[in-house]
Parts: sequence; structure tokens; C-alpha cells
Amino acid sequence: MSGTAPRVRLAELVAALSLGIDLGFGQPMEHVLRQCLIALRLSERIGLGDEERVPVYYTALLVNVGCHSDAHEQAKWFGDDIALKAGKYRYDQRSLAAAASALRLIGSGNPPLHRFRVGLEFTLGGFREVDHMIAGHAALAAALARRLSLPTDVQQAVGAAYEQWDGHGWPGKLKGEAVPVAARLAQLAEFTEVAHRLGGVDAALTLARRRAGGQFDPRLTAVLCEDPEAVLGDLDAARTWEAVIAAEPALGVWLSEEQFDEALLAVADFVDLKSPFTAGHARAVAALVDAATSQSHLDEDERRELHRAALVHGLGRLGVSNAIWDKPGPLGTGERERVRLQPYLTERMLCQSATLAPLGAIAVQHRERLDGSGYPRGLTAAAISTKARILGAADAYQSMLEPRPHREALRPAQAAAELRAEAAGGRLDAEAVTAVLTAAGHRVTRRPPGPAGLTSREVDVLRLLARGCSSRDIASRLVISPKTVRNHIEHIYAKIGVSTRAAACLFAMQNGLLPQADDPAA
Repeated sequence: MSGTAPRVRLAELVAALSLGIDLGFGQPMEHVLRQCLIALRLSERIGLGDEERVPVYYTALLVNVGCHSDAHEQAKWFGDDIALKAGKYRYDQRSLAAAASALRLIGSGNPPLHRFRVGLEFTLGGFREVDHMIAGHAALAAALARRLSLPTDVQQAVGAAYEQWDGHGWPGKLKGEAVPVAARLAQLAEFTEVAHRLGGVDAALTLARRRAGGQFDPRLTAVLCEDPEAVLGDLDAARTWEAVIAAEPALGVWLSEEQFDEALLAVADFVDLKSPFTAGHARAVAALVDAATSQSHLDEDERRELHRAALVHGLGRLGVSNAIWDKPGPLGTGERERVRLQPYLTERMLCQSATLAPLGAIAVQHRERLDGSGYPRGLTAAAISTKARILGAADAYQSMLEPRPHREALRPAQAAAELRAEAAGGRLDAEAVTAVLTAAGHRVTRRPPGPAGLTSREVDVLRLLARGCSSRDIASRLVISPKTVRNHIEHIYAKIGVSTRAAACLFAMQNGLLPQADDPAA
């Protein structure tokens, strides 16, 4: 971006991310944006000032941003994490109907015997694990708010987003007026948006009244019911993206170039939590394209744009179920088609922002191939930009270095051979492949020193844990006992101050432990 480019608004990046959260919950794009407008309208009607509406705005946009972080575990239990999360709006929270709906999904998509085994395992400990995961979602959302340098009251409200008025929410530490008003507004807005979209004003009011005093603050419910048209009216007619960006309170949060890069990195890390097989992928690809273009004909602005496109190129993964991403066997035709949509979804998430759209235009082409065999549009050489060719080569190389559910990670020498074969076959740009491999061959190999006092063995365990390996798998790979692995995990969690695999994975990414460096010549 040139020095004359307009400054970047944080609201645009968070709003774009919210479109991916919509997809991850099986909702149409702009569900979260609409709930933000509802929350803001309610906040005005209860007399909140401009500064007080800042946490309302960002809490409504970020409320569910942590829910994809353990999609790997959700898919393990329920088959399709998106189908599971879509059920959130069908039943009252913590109701028997909600529990029954989840139980019907146990092991779905698998043979009967596998479903029976998963169901038995779930009855022994799955309920507690799922409860713990839900409680951790808000904590991870608060962590993202912290990385985006949002004010403390935003972080606190996002961290309490699943608490309920009656105290029966998650983690269940707050109730009543102790729950930040921004969290109460966001929760009421989230559920009434879905009810209104599906059934109109009457359905929204029926839901709000039924849950008043339980999940919802009865005073806020009464405000909604007093004049529902003032709160819910014109939602269908509004140009939602423009309305939400224009509604950002208190003059808006503007980012410098450096702050924008940090914010993109924070979002990239959170998106990469979607699957343990992609942990740290975006930041590794960004580092690779930086090195690959350092001696290229691209100018500084073009290199910076490509770096940013590398950070956002995987955003569309949020819209594809982990039943596909984490499947150990071959994909079916329908599943492959969902995968082929991922770059397109990334573009759709970014296209409404004048700042982010150019990044989406590069990212959408990173899986295109010169001979027309790529996706999503089957472009041929003339239509694929130079930046997209470099990004495509870097993404392909880095992906081969990472484990996938159907294969182990390739050695760097194997990955290089595969990449050269793609260039020789006319699928990847030979010049881009040479630049990427040259960059990879000159990267310094070093073992991170062990942040937070982690020992070398604990670092090894953390890396495997972040990749979704069970205690038994880690024990087998490291030739130690499962009990020793469990002790290591307990010590790791205590040292780094987390309590979930997703949070540990985020720590590993932020501290350079993922992806793991290797010898390019190996």
C-alpha cells in the first residue's frame, strides 16, 4: 500500500472476519453484521453514550469468533462442526431439546459401529469436554480482542459473551447486572436476529419474551418489545456492510500500516486454529513469500500487499466443515467441491472493503494453475497475476511440509521435488517456484529456545498436541508413556497459563513453535 493510500479501519477487518463466522455457524453472510446493528439500536434506546457503545459494537462483531478454535474436537464428536453450531439457534440454551439435538449428531457421517464407540466415549467424558470448550470460546475471543489492541472493556465484555442473566451460562461465573451490558446486548441481538430473519417480528418477540429472566436481561427484552420496529425495522432494506462500518462509535479505530499488519497476523493465527493440521500455516506462507520476493522485481508496496494476501488467503476455510478438513481418507465428490469453494469464500469475505478487496483478489487465485486445472474458476496462465503465482507456489510448498490427516508431512527435499514437478508439468509458474525454493533453501534452521520456561521435551509435546494428536499418539511418536505425556501436558498448561488445546495451539503459533522449522536439504 502506498503512502497516499487511505488509512485502514479496524472495523473493516473485524466485519470481514465476521462473515466467515457466519459461514461457520451455517448462517447467511451478514448475520453478525445485522446483530451488530440490533445491539447498537438497543444501546441507543437505553441511553448509552458514544464511548459506552464501543464495547457493544465490537462485542457484537466478535462474540462467536472463538467458536471455530476447537472445530477439530467438535468434528470428532459430532461429525460436522458447522451442522452442530447451526443448531445453536433452534433450542433454548442448556435445554434437554438442545442436548438431544447434539446427541443425535454423535459420530454422524460414520458407520454404525464407529458411532456406537464415539457415543460411548462421549458419555464417559464428552459432556464435560464440550462444556469446557464452550467456556473457552469467549476466552479466546477476548484474547483476539487483546491482540487487536481493543479497549479493556471490550475484552471484558467479549470474555463474558456466553454468560446469562440467570447465571447458567458459560463459564457460569457472572449473572444479572454483573454481566457487562455489552455482552447482554450482543446475546439478545444475536438470537433475535436469527428469529427475526426466519419468522419476522412476532417470532423475535416470542423468543425474547420466553427467554427473558433466563438467558436474557428482562430489562433489555422489555426495551425491545416496547418498539420492535425501531430496533428490527429496515434490517432487510439496509445496505448492511456500509451501515455497520458507518455506525462504528467514537470516531472509529484507525490503524497504521504496522498495526494493520499486526491485526492481519492476529486474525490469521485465529483462522489457522480451525484445524490442527493448519496451525501456523498463514504466518509461515507470509514469511516464505517475503523471502521469495526480497530480490524480485516487485516494489515495496507490491511486496507488502502480497505479504498481507498471504496472511488472509485461508480465511475461507472457516466456511468448510472439519469433517472435510480433518478427514483421514479420500474426499467424496461433494466434499472436494466444498474444498474448491475455499478461495472463493475468502474473496467474498474481503470484497466489500476497499482496503481488503485487493488482498482478496490475490488470495482467490492462489489455487489456480497455469494449465487451467486449478480452482475456483479454472483460470489459465494469462489470467493469473504474478503475485498469485508466488502465493500459490509458497502455499503449495508450505502445505507439503505440514502433516495432513491422510499423510505425514513431507521432508523439505521431497516437497521441493514435488514443487519442481508441478512447474515442469506446466501447472505452477517456474520463476515463482524457483524464488520460493531459493528462499526456503536459505532459511536459517534453528530450534526455538522454549518460551515460558518450556523444556525441549515439553516443546515437542506441545507441537504434537497443537496438531491434534492424542496422548497415546504423542506417547508413540516420542517413545514415552501416555502417563508421562499427560504429566507433560499438565505442566505445559500450567507454564503457559491455558487450559485448552486451542489456546495451547495459539501460544505455539505466537511463539514460533509452529510450523516447525526443518533442514531444507533433508
